[in-house]
Amino acid sequence: MEHRDLIVDQFTKQAIPFSTAPGIQDRDALALLVEATRAGGGDTVLDVACGPGLVVCAFAATVRHATGIDLTPAMIERARALAVEERVGNVTWQVGDVVPLPFANASFSIVVSRFAFHHFPDPSRVLAEMKRVCRPGGTVAVVDVVASADAAKARAFNRMERLRDPSHVRALTLAEIEALFPAADLPGPRLTFYRLESELEGLLTRSFPDPGDVAEIRRMFDDALADDGLGLGTRRKGDTIRFAYPVAIAVSSKPEPA
Repeated sequence: MEHRDLIVDQFTKQAIPFSTAPGIQDRDALALLVEATRAGGGDTVLDVACGPGLVVCAFAATVRHATGIDLTPAMIERARALAVEERVGNVTWQVGDVVPLPFANASFSIVVSRFAFHHFPDPSRVLAEMKRVCRPGGTVAVVDVVASADAAKARAFNRMERLRDPSHVRALTLAEIEALFPAADLPGPRLTFYRLESELEGLLTRSFPDPGDVAEIRRMFDDALADDGLGLGTRRKGDTIRFAYPVAIAVSSKPEPA
């Protein structure tokens, strides 16, 4: 498959389980993102690869208007349903790709993307597009899981994630996330961190790995209990294997013209 087809295939299957996962729905984490961008009543927001619309609806409670774009029609259907359920009217949804974004230059005052950059083959191109559609003086924010700075742990983590979800490309290290911004002629980002708690069996029920890979994923977590080989603080609580994805919120501002 083309990579975009892998994304559509995986997230069509994941539309309901992903959108209902506790960590994805976490209102405190959503509020942390809105706060980190310093959103206000006059802002217009774009969420790039918006998934089930949780970020858009969180911003809509504060800003003038919020727009979500996603490649997967099933995700946009979930987003529309969420907006109706939450009685949110100041939102717009669009099915579309993110390179290029189908919006004019300087269309939004805040442009964000959450839990999507590890699916992009070329994250720098996506960030450049986010900057393009952001107005001068506006805000660009990337939220994503962070790979360990230990190269062996990062390789193991990315291998596990690709087994679990073939649309995963690579989680970036914190240094790589930070470096994206100056490479796009944006100031180095302000950083906020939190941990996305999860447990293995629940994660597997929300994923669609090849059946033959499930045992390998479980083995990798069993091994991580002994040596933290995935960099996720893996631990056992009763009969449950628990772990936490490190998450960074990286926020920058598009410079005003000289």
